[in-house]
Order: sequence, then C-alpha cells, then structure tokens
Amino acid sequence: MFGNLGAGEIILIVLVVLLLFGAKKIPELARGIGKGMSEFKKGLKDVET
Repeated sequence: MFGNLGAGEIILIVLVVLLLFGAKKIPELARGIGKGMSEFKKGLKDVET
C-alpha cells in the first residue's frame, strides 16, 4: 500500500500530520477521508455498470 516508503518516512509523515492538524482533529480528518474514499468507490462502481 505504501509503495517504497520505509518505516522512517511513514513516521515522519505521521509527525508532520500531527503537527499540522493536532491530535484532536486526526480522527475527524480520517473519518472525512474514509467517507470520501467510499463515495469515490461508489462512483466508480456506478460508472462501470
């Protein structure tokens, strides 16, 4: 899923996200991303049929 990213790069990305959004907003952000991905997948499925 993460391609060529190593553990160090993933940790760095997580730290940057924490600094940018704060620990309290992370669950809200993840929920929004999850909803967006599911809507995108539904849209792709509708286009295929």
